[in-house]
Amino acid sequence: MKARNQVSYHFNSGQTALLKGGKAYAPRGAPTPVIRAIAAANRLQSMPYKWGGGHARPYDNGYDCSGSVSYVLREAGLLDTPLQSRDYFNYGRVGEGDWITVYTRKGHAFMTVAGLRLDTAGPGGNTGPRWRAQNREAKGYVLRHPDGF
Repeated sequence: MKARNQVSYHFNSGQTALLKGGKAYAPRGAPTPVIRAIAAANRLQSMPYKWGGGHARPYDNGYDCSGSVSYVLREAGLLDTPLQSRDYFNYGRVGEGDWITVYTRKGHAFMTVAGLRLDTAGPGGNTGPRWRAQNREAKGYVLRHPDGF
């Protein structure tokens, strides 16, 4: 399934993660893997972009796009070994998930967790994995999600 044209974030109490001070907070009633995914992504917020980061070793000193997605999914218990962006074409189930969605295309991957985007691409270039509230073009990306999420 191809992505819609834009990925956008709008806070909805009880349905989406709250972004405050660069840190995300899970909505009330979120499943445990979603809470773990948000906590894992929060740990990445000060990490720099590092090509290949997060692939050779799970706890690295920097992460690239797919390394960031892999780290979050692994910490949530939804992935066993790191994947490259192209490998996400076969991850989980097709389409948008209820809680977690991976957006992938040749050469890049990012994700949303409880409606909030985790991405290495944003204003100012590749600054590292960060929560991003700005809209993002998503045309050409394929959507995948972990089974049940």
